[in-house]
Order: sequence, then C-alpha cells, then structure tokens
Amino acid sequence: MPLPAKAFQRWLHGIAPQASTADICRISGVKRTTLAQQLVRGKVAESTVVSISRAFNINPVAALAAFENYGELGGSPMLPTAAELVSQIATMDLLKAVIARSAESSRAGDADQPQPAPPLTPVPHATSVKNWVDAIDDGELRHRVSAATGIAPQNYSAQLTANRLTPELAIATAKAAGTGLTGGLVASGMITEAEAGWPRGARQAALDALSDGELAALAGDRLQSLGKTLKRQEQDHEQTKTIWENLG
Repeated sequence: MPLPAKAFQRWLHGIAPQASTADICRISGVKRTTLAQQLVRGKVAESTVVSISRAFNINPVAALAAFENYGELGGSPMLPTAAELVSQIATMDLLKAVIARSAESSRAGDADQPQPAPPLTPVPHATSVKNWVDAIDDGELRHRVSAATGIAPQNYSAQLTANRLTPELAIATAKAAGTGLTGGLVASGMITEAEAGWPRGARQAALDALSDGELAALAGDRLQSLGKTLKRQEQDHEQTKTIWENLG
C-alpha cells in the first residue's frame, strides 16, 4: 500500500531537514519526475522510501516501520526458517551443489582439499517469490491471504508467477503464515538479506545442512517446475507464431 504523501514529507524532513528535493533525488537516485508525480498523487511508493533511506544510511525496514501502514515491521525481526532460506537459493545453485557433492563423493579418500562453495546467486532469483510462498504454505495460505486482503486468488497467483509481490501482500502473506514479516520483502527484492536482519551466510548454511537426498529431491522438483514453465513458454511462442503466419 503506497504511503501517504504528507506522512512521507514529515519523515523526509525528519531525516534530511536541510536537503532540497533536488538534493534528495541526486543522492538517492530517485528521478525528480517520479517523486514529483508521486507527491502530486498523494501516494509515495515504498521503493522510494527504501532508496532514500539507503542513501542516508537508514535501514529500510526501520524507515518503513516509521509509517503507520508498516508499523508492524518495528521491533526485533523473526529469523527466517530453514525452508525460507533454501527457497531463496536459485535452481542453478542447487544443481551446482548436487554436482559438487557428487564430485566430492567420487574423490572420497583423496588427499585434495575440498573446493570452497561458489557464491550463491543474489536474491531475488528467477522464482524467489513463488518459492518463498511455497516454502511457508501449509496448503491453505493462499486462501487466508485472499480472505485477509480481498485480493482475488487468480490475481495473487499472477503476481507469484510474475515473481513479484507488492510489499503489502508480502507482509500479509508472512502474517498469514506466522513467519518473519520481512521474508517476502527479501524474496521480492524490496530489501536485502542484511537489511532484513538475516545472518550472514544463512542461505549457504541452510544449503549445506540439506542431506544428499533432500538436495537431490529439491533440485528435481525445481527442474520439473522449470520444465513446465519452459514448455508453456514454447507453446505460447508457437501459438503467437501461428497467429502471425495466419495474419500474414
């Protein structure tokens, strides 16, 4: 839910009382036309607050918590579950981990030192939002979110498929699941893992904690899902191609 312009201006005056709008935009990278349009409409995007807070070395979560709409973000954050952490590991990283473990098994007893794990793909990745929701879904989560927010289930699913989730829905989803409120903000790319208070290296630790069987099963599920997505894209491409050929 966009933030009221008046509340935003009060917040802005509080963190940078001497800065002009031009200064704010120059330092934060927010376009002056974008900010001006938002102020005229009376609704400022959460991403604007995040960008400005970073420019002034303010934690974005604390900045959002200063607004009534997001006051629940205040206080000590709840750490993500292992399932949430694993959900934020890209499919290709899972496959690399499977290959790496297989290579280590074949070298069992070899004197060579094990190779350090390559850095994980930054969050968000291609399916981070849907993976996060799936990780915290008990089977009824989508229905509870729909009932709590009024969003139609198909519209909610469309956001997940597009790998995006509005901040309001991200927090509503976390509340409905009983998990930390910042998980969806990380998955959607609104804030970083560090800004959410996630321990450094937490995703890698969660990946390392998976047994070989768990890792293989998870990678297989991800590949199956990826295959279905690619197949749909190919079918859509063929249908579009056929339509153009008929029109031509």
